[in-house]
Amino acid sequence: MERLRKRAEFLRAAKGVRRVEGAITLEICKAPEIPEGLWRVGFTASRKVGNAVARNRAKRRLRAAASQLLPLLAREGHDYVLVARASTGTRAFDGLLADVTAALNAAHRGLDRKKKGEGT
Repeated sequence: MERLRKRAEFLRAAKGVRRVEGAITLEICKAPEIPEGLWRVGFTASRKVGNAVARNRAKRRLRAAASQLLPLLAREGHDYVLVARASTGTRAFDGLLADVTAALNAAHRGLDRKKKGEGT
């Protein structure tokens, strides 16, 4: 798992498929410049989430959920951005894992539909 670091990488992911599930928003896109076999992930929390302490806690929880789920569910050659929402810091961790799983599955279906639509 590699991390997204540059603003341009986050902006490219924002133009891809976006899914909102419960306490998170997931943005996903195909990454043109990373070698096959790898995928990248980034985490963000705006000031709408709360003060710096609340934002850091929300991102910490997103990182924990991503470290458990993305090695199992992520697709190679894709960028994932997990965006914290106001309820991310207080949601039960099992619920947060369920939100991330549901968002990943929905986003992958959206990518497949988008890919199928381009081919026809």
